[in-house]
Amino acid sequence: MQRKDVDKKYKWHVEDVFASDEAWEAAFAALEKKADFAKFKGTLNTAEGLLAFYRADEAFSLEAMRVYLYAFLKHDEDVRVTRYNSYLAKIMSLFTRVGAETAFVTPELTALPDETLDRFIADPRLKDYDYALSRIKAHKRYTLSEKEERLLAQAAEPLSAAGDVFEMLDNAELNLPEIEYEGKRTQLSHGLYSLIMSGKDRAKRAEAFKLYYSAYGKIINTLATTYYGNVKKDIFYSTARGYSSCLERALFEEDVDQAVYERLVRAVGKGTPILHRYMQVRKEALGYDEMHMYDIYPSLVDDAELRLPFEKAFELVLQGLAPLGEEYLSLLKRGKDEGWIDVMESEGKRSGAYSIGIYGVHPFVLLNYQETTHDVFTIAHEMGHSLHSYYSNGNQPQVKADYTIFVAEVASTVNEVLLLKYLLKTSTDSNLKKYLLNYFMDMIRTTLFRQTQFAEFEQKAHAAAEGGEPLNKDNLSAIYLDLNKRYYGDAVTHDEEIATEWARIPHFYRSFYVYKYATGITSAICIANRILREGESAVADYKKFLKGGNSTDPVSLLKIAGADLTTDVPFEDAMREFELALDEFVKL
Repeated sequence: MQRKDVDKKYKWHVEDVFASDEAWEAAFAALEKKADFAKFKGTLNTAEGLLAFYRADEAFSLEAMRVYLYAFLKHDEDVRVTRYNSYLAKIMSLFTRVGAETAFVTPELTALPDETLDRFIADPRLKDYDYALSRIKAHKRYTLSEKEERLLAQAAEPLSAAGDVFEMLDNAELNLPEIEYEGKRTQLSHGLYSLIMSGKDRAKRAEAFKLYYSAYGKIINTLATTYYGNVKKDIFYSTARGYSSCLERALFEEDVDQAVYERLVRAVGKGTPILHRYMQVRKEALGYDEMHMYDIYPSLVDDAELRLPFEKAFELVLQGLAPLGEEYLSLLKRGKDEGWIDVMESEGKRSGAYSIGIYGVHPFVLLNYQETTHDVFTIAHEMGHSLHSYYSNGNQPQVKADYTIFVAEVASTVNEVLLLKYLLKTSTDSNLKKYLLNYFMDMIRTTLFRQTQFAEFEQKAHAAAEGGEPLNKDNLSAIYLDLNKRYYGDAVTHDEEIATEWARIPHFYRSFYVYKYATGITSAICIANRILREGESAVADYKKFLKGGNSTDPVSLLKIAGADLTTDVPFEDAMREFELALDEFVKL
């Protein structure tokens, strides 16, 4: 469709941010004049001076994020419109300028004696900033002088070049070969590759698999050098600031104990026999004498899609999330009825789905809804993000409202798990049940096992480089192949191409990011099970988590909801869910 042909009830109300482009332009012009923080330099050593800076910074941020949000949403309605590309570029440029202008803040605060920071933390006037100040105090030993911090800030852009190079290679210069698909020759792409891998044509999967990895193989030395550059960047920052390792730096920045990462890797490693069994069941269900890595993606169940129009899909989501209570359901309905969601696919619209929430405005959700089971779950997933933002923004001061990436996937996945369990409980169609069990097992396989495999690869690659071993295609591929064999077991033929899978993973350029997907689904399964088991008391605790924003460290917030990642319990819970689903699937 053209966007003008989409029914208004399926479009988000971007006018809730600004009424018009003219209003946006006036707001941006006013914002530029407010971007003056140099006057606060040298004043942060008193509670009064610090409070004045924080209030000015918050007032600026509140308006700046509205300006950003409007440009972001309008851009994604049709990415071809140059006006909104320009709007986005303008606000991002302003953010960069303000970031450089406020580079003095952290060094100035970390230069203060601990006693002064403790006094600030205890000052009732600075109550909203107590957690942020406690983190500044913790960062003191890793913060450099103002001049050094400014240099590091200026170096950020050139040091991110490895990620930029990978993106260019992966999206513009990979030169993927042609393949015959649906009766015509067409160039293989990332999207088409995913489509073929989930399809039923095994010969086509094998062909696409070999062609796809052959393209990476032709530039594997360049990709290895690029990834090594990214690892060296991490080592530079860690060494410059005095961290003992890149992993320590990454987790310290998020206020997550390194033991959580290590417990995840250990617990998932212990649970790999269940994944090995699933691979064996998959092999038998497909009827293969030999199962390859290109055979692990297709659904094991045919013709079980939930083909529902959006209105009926949303009703089904409401039914599935009923255990979360009437208040939660009423907010979901508000989101649908009051223009939070942009539902339909249209020409030029950004692909995929997301939720975005800023302080002072309701959340927004982008969908490209199709009548598939996956898209029904996407509604539940993205609305989980949105209600997390809604609760956080409504119950925390601005500085504490923005929850961290570590917990960002929890609320969305809780919704998916609750919906899936509802469908399994209420469906009388055994084929649909098998499909949903397969869907759930693959969710756990791809989000818990696969992302932990990625996390362990990052850990080993960084440790090798930190130990003085240069990274290259051979040792990176050896690390990855060894992990692949350990995770997937003997039921799978570990094709030689899979050794280079590391070379195509964009998330590796956001180092030590992927493990959060694994801890997220682990926490979500634990929380959803508690809600179904204990009812209102568990929902009350879960809402405390949703309302917690960034008021304390994320691991402590999850404990409130009943997911204690400092113990093995949530990981064992997730493994048990996988095994129960597998048992039921085999039984059916």
